[in-house]
Amino acid sequence: MNAPIDRHAATAVPIHPLLASRHSTRAFAPGHDLEDAQLAALLEAARWAPSAGNTQPWRFLLAKRDTGEFKRVLDCLNAGNRDWAGHASALLVGVRTDANAKGPLSHAAYDLGQAMAHLTFQAAAEGLTVRQMGGFDAAALAAEFELAAPLVPTVVAAIGVPGDPAALPESVAGPDRKTRARLGIDDLLINP
Repeated sequence: MNAPIDRHAATAVPIHPLLASRHSTRAFAPGHDLEDAQLAALLEAARWAPSAGNTQPWRFLLAKRDTGEFKRVLDCLNAGNRDWAGHASALLVGVRTDANAKGPLSHAAYDLGQAMAHLTFQAAAEGLTVRQMGGFDAAALAAEFELAAPLVPTVVAAIGVPGDPAALPESVAGPDRKTRARLGIDDLLINP
């Protein structure tokens, strides 16, 4: 058997260990149930994320494993995501609201991203992992949960305790068995 891959980021300069150690896995510890206090802390972290004009244009659908809601969310995922996401302790649908009583909210997707980032790092502090995915049918999710405009399902996150990547089927294990890589800072900067 191969040695496990070090998932700690090889950063160009030191960053907070929580940020450097955070990674998304498709491997979840089977049978682990999240405590209500953990879920409350994740949602509280998201609640305190910054947003344009403090509009907080995010809403969440939380579905714990072994519930009807979990199956309904799981059924809206792309087939490849269903193969591993069903082992997560919970599925969370991040929903943005594109308008409020004052009109359109042009930064709603960005603000939801901020809320998801806060939730993700609270999860890391709790010893949990979050894998966010875009591979789902947003229209099917909206219909399944009767979400009308301006509510738009934007991301689904699998949440749980990290499991053993070696236990993943080869068909979904790819990222979990590779060294983490990112573009360099020079590649990210736009120089005028």
